[in-house]
Amino acid sequence: MADSPREGKVARPPDFTQLIDLASEFVGGKVTQALRDNPSFKEHEYTEFGKWMDGWQTRRKRIPGHDWCVVQLGIQGVIRGFDVDTSYFTGDHAPRVSIQAANFEEDKQPEIPQREVRTGAAATPEEFEAISELKSDDWSCLVPMTELTPGNPASSHNYFPVTSQQRWSHIRLNIFPDGGIARLRVYGTGQKDWTAGDPKEPLDLVTVAYGGACVGFSNAHFGHPNNLIGVGTATSMADGWETARRLDRPPILENDENGILLVPGCEWAVFRLAHPGVITQIEIDTKYFKGNSPESCKVDGCILTTQEEEDMVRQKWDLPGHKWKPLLPVTKLKPDEMHVLDSLTPELQDVITHAKFTITPDGGVSRLRLKGFPSSICLLRPREKPMMRFSVKAGFRANL
Repeated sequence: MADSPREGKVARPPDFTQLIDLASEFVGGKVTQALRDNPSFKEHEYTEFGKWMDGWQTRRKRIPGHDWCVVQLGIQGVIRGFDVDTSYFTGDHAPRVSIQAANFEEDKQPEIPQREVRTGAAATPEEFEAISELKSDDWSCLVPMTELTPGNPASSHNYFPVTSQQRWSHIRLNIFPDGGIARLRVYGTGQKDWTAGDPKEPLDLVTVAYGGACVGFSNAHFGHPNNLIGVGTATSMADGWETARRLDRPPILENDENGILLVPGCEWAVFRLAHPGVITQIEIDTKYFKGNSPESCKVDGCILTTQEEEDMVRQKWDLPGHKWKPLLPVTKLKPDEMHVLDSLTPELQDVITHAKFTITPDGGVSRLRLKGFPSSICLLRPREKPMMRFSVKAGFRANL
């Protein structure tokens, strides 16, 4: 476990917390304490079972054993770290925790019985019998039994880095022997079996569900760019990428001869694709952004090795312009609308590993979809031609 901060000091979160929460309800995670919002505290509110707490809290155990729960991840993938958050649980937090994991293939997902919402009640014998089919006692251990800190504001986050490179679909959170936890976050990257599926069907190569990730951005004042590549459609403006208003906007705005705003600046985000490939169609959704969508945008792509990406992160993505290949020219955007656009590579000639999404001058976008074909199974379209295979030199990240 990462060192816990001393009382009164707020430690810098580890880098893995910049990844997506694979267990969040917003990506399909199935357990009530895996929420994306931060926990809250109502100082004077009580229920018939005791103090109102925003999280999972078990009864004071009076029988042998310890308490646990099973979480089905919304996105199957590689786990990089956990955050066991005990916010506001100061006299009743779980004193110790361990975490196990298992992987069930998509077509062999076990049926997990849904617990009834019965606050203050333990699982029934029938529910215990049903969940025993998972044999979760024998799952792999990712975090051994470790003490937790109570939920004081400066020390409520308990971070656990994970080195396993395996793909996981379920986790089991054990608390010893009982107590409360406000939030459980499972940070990692999605991972897809690229040999499965129809090779003629384009895939969203940037989605977090398959392993896409934001690796750099200029501004994220109101929402992180990772939201752009989230699962499903956005639920609100909070579920998109929104920047602050640029302070270099001219006092009076003017258009050029093509109707594009003449402004000096822009905002951008760079994404690593889940798999090197060719982009054939681009979807840009400004849903919910009715008075604050960008005026225009463009998309560029490039091919980088792992080392080159790391260099660019350190250099804050100061990549020479000629390295970028245009995928979408400057295109005007409309508010609260889905835009479906063809890429500039209809013949499937340019394989890329990274994409840069640039908006002008600022604003918010709900979703970005970069649809195309993985480099190993690219097919030409629309003409009927034999399968083309593209090779990518060594040196790329393992999850590509």
